[in-house]
Amino acid sequence: MKIAITGATGQLGQLVIHYLLKEQAAANIVALVRSPEKAENLKAQGVEIRHFDYDAPETLVPALQGIDKLLLISANEIGRRTPQHKAVIEAAVNAKVPYIAYTSLLRADTSPLGLSQEHRETESLIKNSGLSYTFLRNNWYIENYLASVAHVAETGTLLGAAKDGQINAATRANYAEAAAKVLSGSGHDNKTYELASSESFSLADLAQTIAQVSGKAVQYQNLSATDYTQGLLHAGLPEALVYVIVDADVHTTNGAMYSDDKTLEQLIGHPTSTVIDAVKAAIHN
Repeated sequence: MKIAITGATGQLGQLVIHYLLKEQAAANIVALVRSPEKAENLKAQGVEIRHFDYDAPETLVPALQGIDKLLLISANEIGRRTPQHKAVIEAAVNAKVPYIAYTSLLRADTSPLGLSQEHRETESLIKNSGLSYTFLRNNWYIENYLASVAHVAETGTLLGAAKDGQINAATRANYAEAAAKVLSGSGHDNKTYELASSESFSLADLAQTIAQVSGKAVQYQNLSATDYTQGLLHAGLPEALVYVIVDADVHTTNGAMYSDDKTLEQLIGHPTSTVIDAVKAAIHN
């Protein structure tokens, strides 16, 4: 059985392969990458490397020859995802790949997040393709809140616009392990899995945890959406990314990031990583 992973040199892709190697021989794993030269570490582990570029359609069908299962990790260019995903799905059909798993978004069909539209469109394309599928509807990555954790510890302030909204964000590693279990296992055809962490937290809880781990006083400061937007833009973040961050926080206040679904821990066979473990990893890396 050949299992192929798109975006295999990305943060999630590399973790999926890490967990797949615990379940599968390296010879069964194919890394689909835009830049093969960036995949030397995977090649060294015995993983097959194939050139695969969403924006070079001629690379897609050849790279999918002989593939039994394909994991389509959602592309990272917001606004261009749907056409890129469409090209991959059509290539999978043409290459006679029988099954595709897709990393979607928690409750993609009803989510108010701006990001959800492209996930809904991709899910629809997959359903209409005739391929067997599994939708891995990942909630937010906890790493999204920890990108500037050192700065937060230094300044003593965690900024956001989520009020006291509860968040069930898991680590990339948790989602990657679930994807590997699904790709290696059976009985997942045409299933939709809502994936979220075992325990929820608020941004105030996160601030307390950062304080605990760093040994420095940290408080959560809730801002209006407008003020948070201006602050992030002033810090130099790209406008499209700022929209995603603020949009997520605003909808967190209405429960968009909360889920008591235990499917993720059931798939991986253990509770998800704790917030304190995630903060420790972020601070000490």
